[in-house]
Amino acid sequence: MQKPRVRIYTDYKSPYAYVANKRLFELEDRYGVELEWLPYTLRIPEFMGTVEERTPHFWRKVRYSYMDARRFANAQGLVMKGPRRIYDAFYSSAGMLYAQRHDLFRPYHDTVFRRFWSHDLEIDDLTDICGVITAIGGSAGDFEAYVRGPARAEHDRIIEEAEALGVFGVPTMVFNGELFWGGDRIDMLIEQIQNPDTIATALGSRHRTLQAAHGSDSGG
Repeated sequence: MQKPRVRIYTDYKSPYAYVANKRLFELEDRYGVELEWLPYTLRIPEFMGTVEERTPHFWRKVRYSYMDARRFANAQGLVMKGPRRIYDAFYSSAGMLYAQRHDLFRPYHDTVFRRFWSHDLEIDDLTDICGVITAIGGSAGDFEAYVRGPARAEHDRIIEEAEALGVFGVPTMVFNGELFWGGDRIDMLIEQIQNPDTIATALGSRHRTLQAAHGSDSGG
C-alpha cells in the first residue's frame, strides 16, 4: 500500500520556505507521508515589480516580512541574513532536480538553504552550485551538462504544471488536489492528512475535478 503523498513546491531564496523546512520534513516521520519536493522558482520582478517601481508601502511590508521570518528562524536556531540582491534561482532549482536523481537530495537541500541564508552561497552562480554538488559527492561535470541540456525544459514544465494547479508562491503543499500555501498552513495540512475525507466537503465540485485530474498527488 502506497503512502499518502504530499507535494511541496519550494524556492531556496524564499525566507518562508526556509523556515518551514524542518516542519515539512517532520511530516514523514510523524504522519507517514511521502514528500515529493519540486522547485517553484519565484520570478520576483513579475509579481513585485522592479526596484524603481516599488513604493514606501511596499518596502515597509518587505521589512516586516523578513523580520517575521527571522522570528521563526531564531526559534529554530537558524541563521537568516537578508538577501543582498534579487536572485534568479534557476541553477539552485536545477541542482535540486539533479540531486534527486543521484540520491543526494537531502544533503543538497539542507546545504543550499543554510549557506544561502548565511551569505555563503550565490544561488545564481553556476560555479557555486557546482561546488555544492561536488562537496556532497556529485559530479560537477555531469551537473553542468544537465544544466546546459535538459534542465531548463524540465524546470519550466514543472513550473507550468504547478501554475496549472494554482500555485503562486512558496512553500506550497499539495495533498489530494488541495493547496496549502505557507508554513502557517502546515497544521491545516496535517488535519487533512489525518482526515482526508473532509476535503471534498470543504472544496466541493472543484476539488473533485482537481482530484480526478491530478490523482497522482495523493500517492493512491
